[in-house]
Amino acid sequence: MNFGKIFVGIIVGIFMLTAEAAPLENVTWTSENSGLNPGYTVEPLPNTRPVPEGDVLPNVTATSAIVIEASTGHVIYSRNPDAPMFPASTTKIMTLILALERGGLDDIVTVSENAFNAQGSTLWLDTGERIPLQDLLYGMMLVSANDASVAIAEHIDGNVPNFAAHMTQRAAELGATNTNFTNPHGLPDDNHYTTARDLALITRYGLQLPGFEEIVTTTEMAFGWIHDDNNKTIRTENQLLWTYNGCNGVKTGYTERAGRCVVCSAKRNGIQLISVVLDGLYMWNDSIILLDYGFENISTETIVKPDEVVKTLPIISGRRKSMPVKTAGEIIVPVFKNDDAYQINYDIPEVLNAPITNGETVGKVRVNIDGREIATADIVTTADVEQKSFFRLILKTFQEIFA
Repeated sequence: MNFGKIFVGIIVGIFMLTAEAAPLENVTWTSENSGLNPGYTVEPLPNTRPVPEGDVLPNVTATSAIVIEASTGHVIYSRNPDAPMFPASTTKIMTLILALERGGLDDIVTVSENAFNAQGSTLWLDTGERIPLQDLLYGMMLVSANDASVAIAEHIDGNVPNFAAHMTQRAAELGATNTNFTNPHGLPDDNHYTTARDLALITRYGLQLPGFEEIVTTTEMAFGWIHDDNNKTIRTENQLLWTYNGCNGVKTGYTERAGRCVVCSAKRNGIQLISVVLDGLYMWNDSIILLDYGFENISTETIVKPDEVVKTLPIISGRRKSMPVKTAGEIIVPVFKNDDAYQINYDIPEVLNAPITNGETVGKVRVNIDGREIATADIVTTADVEQKSFFRLILKTFQEIFA
């Protein structure tokens, strides 16, 4: 083991942990406090930075910020959401996504010299160590380990440049088109940048990915391979996981150039929010203010009920002339104050053709907002209908001719 590297790493690690996991600023815990005690109040600290005219959250100190509802992607609040920003260690959200998509959790990763020499926060990995990919993912997200990030990138793509190129490509596929990654950890690089909107979109996808939420909501893990005989446990830097009601992720970040950054997510009563703070003076307060604002300006509504008759359709060649069709499920959507209503479209045929089976899917009800489809439910038949026999069809034809 390289004790010189460990000593330097301890000094750097203490600095990074202090920067990324600084305590909540002026938060007063009350009987409503979250995680530890459901509910809280926030005493806003003076914002010494200029705020755009008309900004409804002047106490948010971030240069760039956004809060979205995850199921729809609808933006509830934003400030400079498309400004190019340095993401620091929030970069690791994309690293996690790519690793989950392209690697196996049981893969054994061999730590390279390059990973061992990674600067900044660390898991104290040694060259040649063989660590399960899953363990490295937890270490990367809980304590922002840069050595783990490099080891993961090299395992998935052979080297860091190839992995970073795939990070950028995958981000663009997810709609994050104003993002460019040059590394898997977020250490400073002029060509390594993203936006608050892009990070929200990336995180929105991540929360749908198997394994992602389990990792980013974990508060502590113990691993036997950690090089500390007295403490084998690592704990998350995301303080809101301990304190904010419903918090289920995601990742902190800090460099001198990026400032204090954090992507947070929280879920209450079926509503999933994602907030992004980039270059905030008080990132925890900013996150709480953003998430609170989101929950205050959103509710839920059932806009499609199950077994609701949509229309009565004529039947061709059947032993009955028509049949009502109905919805097979319900659609519950978030409703936003002072924002556009949902559009509900019914995709059903003009007629039904016998034979027909009860409960057969014949169409869809589609719900759209902001020009995007966000939910669907099947439209089904309500009875069995036999096809008329050939003799009956001939008889009916003659009856119609001679009527």
